[in-house]
Amino acid sequence: MKSALFLCLLLLGFQVQGQHRSNLNDEQQEQEIPQSPEDHSQPEGENLAHVKIAPSNADFAFRFYKQVREEAGNKNIFFSPLSISTAFAMLSLGARSNTLSQLHKGLAFNLTEMEEKDIHEGFQCVLQLLNNPHREVQLNMGNALFIDDRLKLLQKFLDDVTNFYYSEAISSNFQNSPEAIKQINKYIETKTQGKIVDLLKSLDSNAVMVLVNYILFKGYWEKPFNNLVTRDDDFLLDAKNSVKVKMMHQNKVFNIHRDEKLSCWVVEIPYKGNATSLFVLPDEGTMKQVEDALLKETVSNWMQSLEKRKIYLYLPKFSISGCYDVKSLFKKMGVTEVFSDQADLSGVAEKTLLKVSRAIHKATVDVSENGTEAAAVTMIELVPLTAEFPPPPHIRFNRPFLMMIIDKTTHGILFMGKIVNPAAKED
Repeated sequence: MKSALFLCLLLLGFQVQGQHRSNLNDEQQEQEIPQSPEDHSQPEGENLAHVKIAPSNADFAFRFYKQVREEAGNKNIFFSPLSISTAFAMLSLGARSNTLSQLHKGLAFNLTEMEEKDIHEGFQCVLQLLNNPHREVQLNMGNALFIDDRLKLLQKFLDDVTNFYYSEAISSNFQNSPEAIKQINKYIETKTQGKIVDLLKSLDSNAVMVLVNYILFKGYWEKPFNNLVTRDDDFLLDAKNSVKVKMMHQNKVFNIHRDEKLSCWVVEIPYKGNATSLFVLPDEGTMKQVEDALLKETVSNWMQSLEKRKIYLYLPKFSISGCYDVKSLFKKMGVTEVFSDQADLSGVAEKTLLKVSRAIHKATVDVSENGTEAAAVTMIELVPLTAEFPPPPHIRFNRPFLMMIIDKTTHGILFMGKIVNPAAKED
């Protein structure tokens, strides 16, 4: 039995700019994220912390996607905008002056529309809701700081990252680089249930802190695909080239929308629980047009325009990953100071000037029939023979398409990507 598995990780490395570094005195204990039951009795409104940050997080997601697209060329794209924005929002607790302003602007937060406290309370709420153990969708998201034992964090920063982001603070000896790398990689491997192994290959010789954000998502389709009808089929890479893929098939009612203006099909494939996915299939030759129009308003319009309709759905099985140099991408988005000698992260540590030396993001996705055990259950479905008018459309994801995973509780885009070659080998 195979489940869809979405994994992602962001790793930030910090290096010291100043000379004075002192000891981390206290071993910090792992922070438990309080269970936050999805309280449906509470009306959805602007007073809810996570609702306030959702539009900014969506804006950031599409801005970052367009930056990745510039560099990706004709390659698959897959990342978690929420992981990246959470990690940098957490870092912003220790940023000051222009470094802080650039981070807010890069993350699409407008402080004329919300207070800085709203940002952190929003992420606090998102973490509580996503980690609710009573959800049908398995979601785990968390943060950790690996801190060199010569570095003394400011108590205010430590309190804030613990309070708002439930971060673990883990003492580490960066003087013993191989051991520190092993410790960090072991943590990542454990938190991603063995899916991301040996991510960190080396440490900067001046590194004094590593910030890790991880998100793990396992979802089962509300309507699983029957693996007995999965067939080999062609996926068209372009006008001249194709690859063989395992194509899944369903002939059922889905929420769909035909966007005539952008020339694309939008199909919602929901998971059990409060998460859903949008698969967007541009007509041949219109991918760039659809990508250029990717804005929160566009996606909101798609969601509101969805209508139930029986379709013949063809979707390939795929397992892809993406690895990104976030430092390079952020610099192109105007976030430069935090990576430079002008960085003002004076709210992080005592008597130590810090800058971000490296920021890596890795995400993987596995989409399959999801959770059917053909040997255990035999189901015979009978349908009346009726002449349907108009006939159900055949929507074949047999050419490059876009996908988004959306959490309905927090209104957040957990993951987004572009699949140009489902058969491509993972990074």
